[in-house]
Amino acid sequence: MKVLFWTQQYWPYIGGVEVLSRQFIADMRTRGVEFSVITGHGNLDLPDEDEVDGVPVHRFGFLQALATRDAREILRIRQRVAALKRRIEPDLVHFNLTDPSLFFHLQTASASVPSLVAIRLALPPTAADEKTLLGQALENSAWVTANSGAILEDLHHIAPYTKERSSLVYNGYPMPFTAPTELSFELPKLVCIGRLVEEKGFDLAIKALARLLPDFPELRLTIAGDGSARRDLEALAQELGVSDLVDFVGWVNPEDMPQLLNTATIVVMPSRWREAFGLVALQAAQMARPIVATRVGGLPEVVRHGETGLVVEPESPEALVEGIRQLLGNPDGTRAMGQRARLWAQRQFGWERYVDEYQQLYTRLIQEAKSL
Repeated sequence: MKVLFWTQQYWPYIGGVEVLSRQFIADMRTRGVEFSVITGHGNLDLPDEDEVDGVPVHRFGFLQALATRDAREILRIRQRVAALKRRIEPDLVHFNLTDPSLFFHLQTASASVPSLVAIRLALPPTAADEKTLLGQALENSAWVTANSGAILEDLHHIAPYTKERSSLVYNGYPMPFTAPTELSFELPKLVCIGRLVEEKGFDLAIKALARLLPDFPELRLTIAGDGSARRDLEALAQELGVSDLVDFVGWVNPEDMPQLLNTATIVVMPSRWREAFGLVALQAAQMARPIVATRVGGLPEVVRHGETGLVVEPESPEALVEGIRQLLGNPDGTRAMGQRARLWAQRQFGWERYVDEYQQLYTRLIQEAKSL
């Protein structure tokens, strides 16, 4: 079974989707699936042809060519993609994205090769119009998956024709080998993890820290990640007089994530945008860390309100403060909440279940295509 895995970014990028993709491909290969990856360069100087963990990785300047409308480069990329498909002869194309690089697949698609589109981001209302690239990709796909019930509902609303050929496949993630440590309330710490962009709402966490200090003077905040909002966040911490209490640690290698989470008393996810799933919430739960998250997208499906964490209204500093205060003020209840989170992660978001579901989809879609 040969699969062409098409994703916007791949290793060495280490966002949630990239980390999940790399682990998924590694485990599927142990089951006999042969992969080739098509991806972009992003903003790094990476080779066009590469190999990661024994998997061929083919990088293209998709977005730059489309943004500049360079007809010669667009034609060159199209020819290169077509030649790559002819050489690989995939049994299935798995799209792990919804970005404009879909154009190059649509221009080189073979009717005999089924495509699987995995929706991992919130979709705007017009995303699936018949004139959009995503709309065309969805119409031509054999199957569509969504990683949360909220995103699947969005998909069915904007593309009702997918209802009979779509399904929910919750993200999974391998349980870490590192054992969870006891939550600390003597030196409590809040942890935020993700891209430092306005949509993640980390400014609300800094404001919450400042408001909670009179009641919890030992409280500290660690923010892991990087991005365009870092300077603004650092300036906000300075303005509120908490810069010495906020630690910006930059990007954290996926292998080091369990150690970082073990330093947390509470993981805070104050997102403003419609998170499709929230892989950080799953990783936190695996390490028995309770989560305070906003009620956006698929987050309430990962964080069970009152059981594995608290779900609060978005864009509400008051709600975020009260949620954190409630957990810090009840150490025994919060520790129990963390343990329930770990059990919930194992039961609902198991890694083997995730890989099994996609392997079954691959097998079925390929068999159906060959029977036509």
